[in-house]
Amino acid sequence: MSQNQEMSDNALAKQKAIDDWLPITASRKAKWWYSAFHNLTAMVGAGVLSLPYAMSHMGWGPGIVVLIMSWVITLYTLWQMVEMHEMIPGKRLDRYHELGQEAFGEKMGLWIVVPQQVVVEVGTCIVYMVTGGKSLKKVHDTLCTDCKDIKTSYWIIIFASVNFVLAQCPNFNSISFISLAAAAMSLTYSTIAWGASIHKGVTPNVSYTTKSTSTSDAVFNFFSALGDVAFAYAGHNVVLEIQATMPSTPENPSKKPMWKGVVVAYIGVAFCYFPVALIGYYMFGNSVEDNILISLERPAWLIAAANLFVVVHVIGGYQIFAMPVFDMMETYMVMKLKFTPSFGLRLISRTTYVALTMLIGISIPFFGSLLGFLGGFAFAPTSFFLPCIIWLKLKKPRTFSLSWIINWACIIIGVLLMIVSPIGAMRNIILSAKHYKFFS
Repeated sequence: MSQNQEMSDNALAKQKAIDDWLPITASRKAKWWYSAFHNLTAMVGAGVLSLPYAMSHMGWGPGIVVLIMSWVITLYTLWQMVEMHEMIPGKRLDRYHELGQEAFGEKMGLWIVVPQQVVVEVGTCIVYMVTGGKSLKKVHDTLCTDCKDIKTSYWIIIFASVNFVLAQCPNFNSISFISLAAAAMSLTYSTIAWGASIHKGVTPNVSYTTKSTSTSDAVFNFFSALGDVAFAYAGHNVVLEIQATMPSTPENPSKKPMWKGVVVAYIGVAFCYFPVALIGYYMFGNSVEDNILISLERPAWLIAAANLFVVVHVIGGYQIFAMPVFDMMETYMVMKLKFTPSFGLRLISRTTYVALTMLIGISIPFFGSLLGFLGGFAFAPTSFFLPCIIWLKLKKPRTFSLSWIINWACIIIGVLLMIVSPIGAMRNIILSAKHYKFFS
């Protein structure tokens, strides 16, 4: 009996040592404001700069409705996830797939959640590689108009070099200052985007008709625009992992400080999204670029500064979305492949990941279409309706009760978004690829 007890104690000690090493469970000392800027950094990013472009494909009425509904639905589903983090007494569901396993079973939960979460997080990292590289190029081209043109590929490599270093930060709390800087930058460049749009004034002969050449073109572009909006609400994929860093006691569960931070973050999201989308579209109409900062050319120093702020933000955003992927990789290598936790293991695995996202980003430089495809195909399930399905499965609200109706409404909207958005986006990706002569 004592031998069995000793073996059990050794197993628990070994598991605790692994948990203390893994990125998500290494530290549970986060404050509520960590939740605020981690969530703001995760939510506001490349997506906000494409919102005026999405509006140009949807028009005023549908565009405003989609923006408001997306904000409300995703705030509701985020609240659900915060509530479900500790719904099992004495147990914390620290990762999105652990919540899925609680709802759908050990194996099925992994197969339902992990592929979608990986597509979202890896896809976001790739898009941020492209965004960071393009923004660095814009800074260079704006400030040095007579300089020799440097390919976007090289700027992506420069952007990646920073992430090679920062990727070695062990856990969420160790990147809190990076995330704070990124959140501040997101508020700053969003303000510059709509403030500079007002300063520039309404474009002569501005048109608010949808940006299309035919009815089928308009339909496809509308579908793609829905994906752009979905991409703008991506924070759900890291919310449980962020909440896992919060301390929790029966008297003061982690959901209290977490929700406080989420509310502050969503106020910041509204401050960024709605002015950029509405003012940007009002000023440029259907001539707006897929990145509004490209449409703004003067004053040069301000546009260069805004693009530099974008670079800082997507560096932080990259780290936020990469951390759960690092956790999955390191968990698999330590638990399944029986590697010993070490700095060398972390260095090799994380460097390989950053290198892969860099290479894919260099290969796929068409920014706007990529957002639409990833947004609809992967972000819609994890942000719009998967939390509702899990809520119905675990909480079991009474049929036709208000909770039941709201959840099913979110599920139907989310499924429609998941189906139609990639259709338009894939068509735009093919057109963009032809433009880049990838198929020639």
